[in-house]
Amino acid sequence: MKAIVLYGAGDVRVEEVPDPTIQQPTDAIVRVVAGCVCGSDLWPYQTLPASGSGRRMGHEFLGVIEETGSQVSGLRRGQFVVAPFVWSDNTCDFCREGLQSSCRHGGTWGTWGHDLDGGQGEAVRVPLADGTLVPLPVEEDSALIPSLLTLSDVLCTGHHSAVTGGVRQGSTVTVIGDGAVGLSAVISAKRLGAERIILMGRHTDRTDLGREFGATDVVAARGEEGIAAVLELTGGDGTHAVLECVGTRDSLQTSFSIARPGGTVSCVGAPQYEEVTMDFGLFTKNIHLTGGVAPARAYIPELLPDVLSGAIEPGKVFDRTVGLDEVPKGYRAMNDREALKVLIRP
Repeated sequence: MKAIVLYGAGDVRVEEVPDPTIQQPTDAIVRVVAGCVCGSDLWPYQTLPASGSGRRMGHEFLGVIEETGSQVSGLRRGQFVVAPFVWSDNTCDFCREGLQSSCRHGGTWGTWGHDLDGGQGEAVRVPLADGTLVPLPVEEDSALIPSLLTLSDVLCTGHHSAVTGGVRQGSTVTVIGDGAVGLSAVISAKRLGAERIILMGRHTDRTDLGREFGATDVVAARGEEGIAAVLELTGGDGTHAVLECVGTRDSLQTSFSIARPGGTVSCVGAPQYEEVTMDFGLFTKNIHLTGGVAPARAYIPELLPDVLSGAIEPGKVFDRTVGLDEVPKGYRAMNDREALKVLIRP
């Protein structure tokens, strides 16, 4: 079958790889109907050292079950399913607590395309299929495919930032980042009842979509100028929640400066820093720091009805669709900010 392999910074190739097979009785084989390029894929695309072996790519996909292992009981061949970006048994103590991203028997963030097949390919072996895969009540030609695909990662990650950030009816919220996760955070904050949502982003086409999703204000400035703009909009207080959806040192430092006293900073952007200085103001302002890897498997049942009904349309974050042979161009387009998020249709 065909799959995407990254051999180093900027070196994305379409290659023939072995077809996935059942290796454990709890496995399932899923034929990929839709996958995508994640913003976090751009970090290795920009920095991965050259390698002779390469690395499979893609941790977001949905598709049709082609085969199941002998111990898979809750799924059947032909079902249309979505795969969270972390696989889990959905039965261990952490899973029962809604933290499938820490499943004792499952994968870790980024497992798809590292230790296993990647979602940017024609098929994937899914371990612990009963616990991982979620059946979808639509056919594979549904017009909802783009929005349903966001349940694999980006919508759930945005939702995680809003939930852990304590967003509720009447909250004021700042979202840092106008990428797909940041825009999903806007959707999620609006869905949870935020009264005011300030979106920090510099790309007009993206911030316009953010306004459509529910942002009430847009701040294009960065650094001290951006901080001053948010504080001016909030009477000097800052916002109850700051949803940090970028993952850089600068974005996190900005978050600390614009959180309201007693407020919460939720970090869900894949961190690209080793350490961050936390000044004394965090202590005096009683700022809460939270976030982390989203347990998508816990959130899918809650978010799925709103996607199916059209109450939210997160699939609008996809602004380019490519086949597998065009994926290298898709990476370049996202890296050059010519595309927001690229949908892959094998």
